[in-house]
Amino acid sequence: MVQKQSASQIRRIEELQQYVRSVDKVRKLIAELEANRAAKLSILNGICGNIARELSHMRQRALTANLGTLPDVAGSLALVAGRSGTGLMMKVRALHDGMNSMTMQLDQALKQAHEAPPAKDEEIDKS
Repeated sequence: MVQKQSASQIRRIEELQQYVRSVDKVRKLIAELEANRAAKLSILNGICGNIARELSHMRQRALTANLGTLPDVAGSLALVAGRSGTGLMMKVRALHDGMNSMTMQLDQALKQAHEAPPAKDEEIDKS
């Protein structure tokens, strides 16, 4: 039997799907960074800045959404992306690992949101 989802469940699922879209966008930026290894430093710094900005925005949104450690991971990845002086391939590897961690956390949160029993509307009977 398929249970009907409540409005709060639907809202939560849509919110989590926005995070999944953000993760996909960051993954594309990381792939672009990796593909442009031989580019000028200014181009690489621009891509890293875009990655850091997107992750920072994701962190701010996730802090208010009660998503466990996702904001912490997004914040630390934003620092990694914005940091200079580290090797490019080490930065790309760290970003890939962090994005895999965020993907697993979001998948788990989506699974919980789909499987959660719908909250019953509480009615107060005044007798």
